[in-house]
Amino acid sequence: MYAKFWKRVFDFSLSLAALAVLSPVLLLLTLLGTVKMKGNPFFTQLRPGKDEKIFRLIKFRTMTCETDAAGNPLPDEVRLTKYGRFLRSTSLDELPELINILKGDMSIVGPRPLLVKYLPRYSAEQRRRHEVRPGLTGLAQINGRNAISWEEKFRWDVEYVDHITFLGDLKIILGTVVKVICRADISSATSDTMEEFMGSELEQECG
Repeated sequence: MYAKFWKRVFDFSLSLAALAVLSPVLLLLTLLGTVKMKGNPFFTQLRPGKDEKIFRLIKFRTMTCETDAAGNPLPDEVRLTKYGRFLRSTSLDELPELINILKGDMSIVGPRPLLVKYLPRYSAEQRRRHEVRPGLTGLAQINGRNAISWEEKFRWDVEYVDHITFLGDLKIILGTVVKVICRADISSATSDTMEEFMGSELEQECG
């Protein structure tokens, strides 16, 4: 009952309340971002949601749009600004996603919405992460976030899909608050962000 009806009520109510309470912070970050990013402070990108339906994710911009001589974007670690690092370390860049939650594109808790180009790279089991709305936070985020492998993240995602409860969501939200305060697991072991998911090795060998 919770997963089919009350979860959406919870998401709508909490996101609406959060937008109201955090509106001064959102306004301040919008103004700061306009100055720091020398233009549009928002970053939008198409992402797959529930049942792989595509929606437009909105976040605060953390990277510049610098390109090389051929017009290709420079590496993330080059384009990620000092201001952007601050936003990511505090997860403030995620706040505009409250609008996505209010609209019904996302949930407070669920598997994180990843890139559209990853869709054909998932195994059948990994694709199950799209059986529910993507979330602002999830089991993978409180169990390692960017410090764990893609395969581990997806196992946590599917674990969540199979065990959605109100108390479970509350525990994940509280766990996320702790992670944000401690600024834990923001980067992977080899990158300032997270390496691109190229597909699981087992799937590549057997597919």
